[in-house]
Amino acid sequence: MAKEPRILAGETAAITGAARGIGRATAEAFLGKGMKVAIGDVDFDAAQRTASELGPSTVALPLDVTDRASFAAFLDRAEEQLGPVDVLVNNAGIMQLGRFIDEDDLTARRMVDINIHGVILGTKLALERMMPRDHGHIVNISSQAGKFGTPGGATYSATKHAVVGLTEAVRGELRLMDAHIDLSYVMPFVVNTELGSGLGEARGMSNLEPSEVADAIVEALQYAIVDVWVPKSAKRTSVLGALLPRPLSEGMARALKADRVLATADVDTRREYELRASRSEPGLEGAPDQPQITQGAGT
Repeated sequence: MAKEPRILAGETAAITGAARGIGRATAEAFLGKGMKVAIGDVDFDAAQRTASELGPSTVALPLDVTDRASFAAFLDRAEEQLGPVDVLVNNAGIMQLGRFIDEDDLTARRMVDINIHGVILGTKLALERMMPRDHGHIVNISSQAGKFGTPGGATYSATKHAVVGLTEAVRGELRLMDAHIDLSYVMPFVVNTELGSGLGEARGMSNLEPSEVADAIVEALQYAIVDVWVPKSAKRTSVLGALLPRPLSEGMARALKADRVLATADVDTRREYELRASRSEPGLEGAPDQPQITQGAGT
């Protein structure tokens, strides 16, 4: 018998980094299911614009995911205005590209702070609220770079690997505690957002729209899916790659140009995003532009 989808109407969701991109699309998808949504973002003006455009079941709140007090206040205010948080989507993240050997320490620290420490903080703070109720679902946004490790984005890949490991480990701990709280991690291919702008292309793979990732998140909530691949066909590629000897799997990646997606990113196209990303953690100063891997690198 097919599993009945969970009813989401009336539930409250908090989404980090939701002023734009995947976060905004997820807020729209949740609202379409009758949920109430708190939009958190370090860019509070953009969050307010998004909330006003999405309607009365949405509230905008300031949020710096690297700061415990800010994150706790975000969840507190979300619950005060919308009710107990049933769903947290740890979506906030940045991707600054370039050769690992050229990456300055501030750039690496910023990605680690936002992409993984932010997820750790959010997960801990959400569990503090969910465990007494023995109810809730935490969704952590990873990336297919978190499974494969992608040249041109070494530190970014490392943070997304960490999101996968964190989610699996916490899920195992909750199971040992007999806690009825679900965790998922989402692994999209390149998405047509600012973060995904100017990237190279892999053969046989098309860029995703944010709404496709949002729909996959809704499905994860409805059916308690743990590892969410977007598109779903990417899971078959991952399984096949794991079964093949390393020389063959790496040869397949080269043939598909999967190893060039981040490494051949267009610097000019990404310049505005990279500048904004370098300022996305208030506690750190902006880092200088990073040299990019050239089109001919590795040939």
